[in-house]
Amino acid sequence: MSRKNIVAGNWKMNLNYEEGLSLFSEIANMAKDEVIGHQEIVVCSPFIHLSSIVKLAETSNKVSVGAQNIHQAEAGAYTGEISASQVRSVGAEYVILGHSERRAYFGETDALLAQKVDVALKHQLKPIFCIGETKEERESGRFFEVIKTQLEQGVFHQDATDFSNIVLAYEPVWAIGTGLTASPEQAQEVHAFIRETLTQHYGEQVAGQTTLLYGGSCNPSNAATLFAQKDIDGGLIGGASLKSRDFIDIAKVFN
Repeated sequence: MSRKNIVAGNWKMNLNYEEGLSLFSEIANMAKDEVIGHQEIVVCSPFIHLSSIVKLAETSNKVSVGAQNIHQAEAGAYTGEISASQVRSVGAEYVILGHSERRAYFGETDALLAQKVDVALKHQLKPIFCIGETKEERESGRFFEVIKTQLEQGVFHQDATDFSNIVLAYEPVWAIGTGLTASPEQAQEVHAFIRETLTQHYGEQVAGQTTLLYGGSCNPSNAATLFAQKDIDGGLIGGASLKSRDFIDIAKVFN
């Protein structure tokens, strides 16, 4: 079954306004000139860049724009927060939800994330929903259980139609920003488990069409072997997305 290949960059809390626009311009121009497949490139920037890089993205039909977070409420007295409707109003298409840094540093639970998924979908934002285990959970052998619970409590309340607008990103927490990477075999094992879990809940057709990304120290050196795995459809890229050459080289794996 055909499914979309996506390479998504997560800039995290990096780059001032001018730096972000400069980097995005480089990415958009390189994508226009060098990316010849049907893969989609997504850049998830800090909020300060969103409206400006959406305008820059119009010069390249290869690059889409996403946010890194939204609040679970529609609007209201939540000083410092950003709503789904605000993100959508500037033209962004995607939003990262459930990243391990949000779970760990800001106490985001699966129940809270389920609300964020709801409001994202309501406002036509496509969630890139992150799941993954910690080092302790990996070593104790509980990682399948952890990932299944994150899916059940975070996204499985959606019907098949709404779920079709969700991208899943497996990010082993022990491999984010550490330089460690799951081996292609380890990554494929988990991705296959995720797809089988989707099959059990939504059926084979939905599972087969869901894009599954790998994240966790993915770089130009290891992207090809990771993306060659049967159930890995792309990557959620952290540090390497801050270097235009590295990021585009990762995307070109699908050329």
